[in-house]
Amino acid sequence: MKTAAAQFAPAPGDIEANVHLVSRLIRTASGEGARVVVFPELALTGYELRLIAKDPSLWVAEDDPRLGPVRDACRERGTAAVVNCAARTDGERPAITSLVIGPGGELLARYDKRHLHGDELDLFTAGVTDGRFTLDGVRFALATCYDNRFPELAERARTDNCQVYLASSVLDAENDSFETVYPVRARDNGLHVVLSNVVGHNEAGDCRGGSAIWGPDGAVLADAGAAAPGLAIADLSLQPGPRVSAREPGTIQPTSPC
Repeated sequence: MKTAAAQFAPAPGDIEANVHLVSRLIRTASGEGARVVVFPELALTGYELRLIAKDPSLWVAEDDPRLGPVRDACRERGTAAVVNCAARTDGERPAITSLVIGPGGELLARYDKRHLHGDELDLFTAGVTDGRFTLDGVRFALATCYDNRFPELAERARTDNCQVYLASSVLDAENDSFETVYPVRARDNGLHVVLSNVVGHNEAGDCRGGSAIWGPDGAVLADAGAAAPGLAIADLSLQPGPRVSAREPGTIQPTSPC
């Protein structure tokens, strides 16, 4: 199954423009055979926390009509997309949410970021359940940025028969996660790890892409490069049904952001 990690520079607070870019990248990735496309954290607004907090019109509903072009692109191309956004909850705050739009345009899953960091703690509601979905008989896990600093998320994905771990993130150029988190999650748990990161400047700092896919041995299978919008695409060796357990995982202390 070909899987893609997309990177681009979201237009701050412009959901319509960002939906257009996401839809275009879905079509581009599907043209190269991708069955699943993963997008960065807060792809529909940019990582602009204060802007999101003061403007509830930037909070997206699961059935939001503004997502119509994304649903159309998924349906037309038979491709699933993991689209991260500020999503409405039952409370007064939004969540940082990955909405998984299926190849038929349907909502396959919703995952609310469990581990908030920094200013996110004052502005968002944390999720309480893990994110999962199944496509073509393959089980996928979802995580968002700082979540990945907590090894137990990937460990639960491993024991829950997931084969692919999909991460939507906003990582600045100085972040060490590219070396010390994502390949380790892959290697310690025998998972394919797919990271989508942004490019451009936002409240997290200067972000330079580096979206990538790691194999179960921790080796890089594809890299979207630095600074420019684009895709990392790899053909993953996946078997439908339960996976073979990996060796016991190591640990990394959750001390750094994202």
